[in-house]
Amino acid sequence: MSKTQFPSALRLSLGCCLLLPLAGCGGPAASTEPGQGTPQPRALAPASVSASAGSGVAAAARKQAAKEGKYLFLFFWKTDNDGTAALRTLFDETLAKVADRANAVVVDVTDPAEKPIVDEYGLSRAPMPLVLAVAPNGAITGGFPTRFTEHDLLSAFATPATQACMKSLQDGKLVFLCVQNEQTGMNEEAMRGVQDFAADDRFREASQIVLLDPCDVAEKPFLSDLEIDPATKTAVTVFLAPPGAPIAMLEGGTTKDQFLAELEKAGSCGPGGACGPGGCGPQ
Repeated sequence: MSKTQFPSALRLSLGCCLLLPLAGCGGPAASTEPGQGTPQPRALAPASVSASAGSGVAAAARKQAAKEGKYLFLFFWKTDNDGTAALRTLFDETLAKVADRANAVVVDVTDPAEKPIVDEYGLSRAPMPLVLAVAPNGAITGGFPTRFTEHDLLSAFATPATQACMKSLQDGKLVFLCVQNEQTGMNEEAMRGVQDFAADDRFREASQIVLLDPCDVAEKPFLSDLEIDPATKTAVTVFLAPPGAPIAMLEGGTTKDQFLAELEKAGSCGPGGACGPGGCGPQ
C-alpha cells in the first residue's frame, strides 16, 4: 500500500524546520532584527569555548559538541541592541536548562574568523539574530530567525532516526526509512526494493537507508508524526527526497520500480535520470 498524503507534522519536521535557516534567511531581504534602529553598541560576550589560533568559536564548538554527543545551539548576531540582548538572555536561560544535552555558543557574524561557518550555513544576508540547532551528527534540526520562544528551542531536539533522516536529506540524498524489527512481517520483502534501488549505479552514492525499530520508545514522537503504529505487524518503508519531502509510504514488500515510479510521480528524477516538473533529485 502506498500513501502519498502525509501528516502535516511530518512535512513540518522534515521540510520547513529543515529549510528554515536557508529559506527564511538566505534571500536578499533587509535585516529585520527586533528593535533595530539606532543601535547602542555594547560588548556581547561569547560563550566560553576554546578555539585554536586562526579558527572561529563556532567551528570549535561544533567539533566539541559532536565529540561529546551533544546538540549545539548557535546564536548568530550582528547588531547589539535591546532586541538582541533580550533574545540572548532567553537563549542563555533556556540552554542552561538542557546543559546536559546541549552546548551553546554565541557567534558574531562580522568576525572574519567565523566566515567559514557563516558561508557554510548561507547566513551572510540572513536576518539577525538567528539561532540554529545542530544535532551531534551535524543535522540542522531547527532554525529561528529574528525571534523565538523557549518552546521553539526545546522543540529542536529530534529523535535519533529523525536526525539521521535530516542529515542525509540536507546532504542531498534520497532516504529510505525502514520501520521494522524482529516482530514485523515481510522484512526481507520490504528491504528487497530498497536494496535494489540503492545498488543502482544512478543512485548508489545518493541513497541512504535508515533503520527504525518501532518498539524503540525514543522514536515514539517520530512514529507519531509518521502516523505509524508502534505495534505494526508489517514492515513499513517511508521514501523521502530532498529537501525534505516524503514521497511514499509502503507497507510490506517493495520493488525498485515502485520507488522509481514514485520519484517520477513526485517530479524528481525518474527512470533514466529524467527530470520531472519539480526539478531533479540526486543524479
